[in-house]
This record gives sequence, structure tokens and C-alpha cells, in this order.
Amino acid sequence: MNISVAGVAEKEGKVLVALRKPGTSIGEKWEFPGGKLEDGETPEDALIREYDEELNVEIKVFDWLCEGGFSNGKKNYLLKAYRIELETEDFKITEHQQICWVDIAELSSMNFPDSDQIVINYLLSR
Repeated sequence: MNISVAGVAEKEGKVLVALRKPGTSIGEKWEFPGGKLEDGETPEDALIREYDEELNVEIKVFDWLCEGGFSNGKKNYLLKAYRIELETEDFKITEHQQICWVDIAELSSMNFPDSDQIVINYLLSR
């Protein structure tokens, strides 16, 4: 099975989300940054790499939060979400057009891909 990871950074009742650039299957949708595992990577390693590649920031990965299955095209994935902490907020975005902190209660009114609904449902149910 294909594995995808998402990092959830929280502060003061808000979570970090990023708006993808147009042109991909999840273009112009909000997401919890992350991505697909590469061969030989742990979920934690993948999150560290993805945050570096997409946002140019270092993170610490902490505990597992939730997981669930989703499909993208003809491929099935397992999304694993982890609590993370940003080392800095000096973002240099490459895959996104916007990054912001939003109240958890606002997440359900934003346009997220199906995969991230797994994380939103978890956050809203705590």
C-alpha cells in the first residue's frame, strides 16, 4: 500500500495549513503539509524531508495522531498524521501559494482534499 504523511502543527488553538498552487490533483485546495513516503523512508523521515522541500523549514516530529485510507486516481493510500513542531516560521514556499494558522473550528468550512478530512475529523472530535 502507498503511504502518505501529514504534519499537524498547533499553537494557541490554531493549526498550520497551506494552500496548494493550481495544476495538480489537489491544486488550489488547503492541506496539512506532507507527502508520499519514498523507498526506505520512515513516516517521520518523510515529514522532515517534505517540510524542508515544500516550506524550507525544519521540524520535530512527535506522536502519531490518526490515520485512514483514501484514493487518488486509481491509487489507494494510507494517510498517517503526526503532531509536529516547527523549528522556525521563516517559510520559503515552493508548492503552495499561501500558508496560515487557522482556528480548528474553521477547518470544516475550508476546501480540503478528501485525504485531509481524516485529520480534520480527528481534530474536531478531540
